[in-house]
Amino acid sequence: METLLQQPSRQERPRPAEELVSIRKPHSPEAEQYRALRETIERKRRDNDLRVVAVTSAGPGEGKTVTSLNLAGALAQSSGTRVLLVDADLRRPAVARYLGLTDERSLGLADILADDTCNLTAAVRRLDAINVSVLLPGRAHAKPYELLASSRMEGVLGDMRRQYDFVLLDTPPVLPVADCRALGRWVDAFLFVVAAHQTTRKMLGEAVRQLDAGKVMGMVFNGDDRPRRKYYGYYGT
Repeated sequence: METLLQQPSRQERPRPAEELVSIRKPHSPEAEQYRALRETIERKRRDNDLRVVAVTSAGPGEGKTVTSLNLAGALAQSSGTRVLLVDADLRRPAVARYLGLTDERSLGLADILADDTCNLTAAVRRLDAINVSVLLPGRAHAKPYELLASSRMEGVLGDMRRQYDFVLLDTPPVLPVADCRALGRWVDAFLFVVAAHQTTRKMLGEAVRQLDAGKVMGMVFNGDDRPRRKYYGYYGT
């Protein structure tokens, strides 16, 4: 698996609001790393029509939501690009909290999947300030796996493909629940977030084996505390 980005260590990491460097500090060296990742994804779109990317991790607390938000912000910096960020973690959503969106009870992904009279247009929020559209998880549902594994999800993702240039899914981690695996048949690629001193090789290997290996495009290495130069490491091609 290819290392696409390496993030700062826990000791160096700022408060959550400041971690959204692509959005709040777009000219910083840290944000530049996400632009490098953006270039990789844009190239894969040109070569392979890649549009839907699931950002995931082996276990919880490894930084997948921050990675999803920063990547969405970086992709949206390209003029005219339509980016949709979907909080597909119906069990422990976090996108709204990072963006400061407080009315989480509004329509979202779960509502669209559970009710075929609810459509994408009614639920998506357009954040003009950062040129990103967001689909929150919506109201809690008793059976999140069944929603994500349904044929309705396939149709909704088809609508997303037609309306947006890039769709990023912030998914649940692979090992604790099967939700991310349910999405695997419909996404174009998986981007793994790997936390130094937390994600073991065994965990990562087991998580990758749960998915279609041909769709695993690479990893973001998060929290490495080895000495670095000014920038944060090797991004891959």
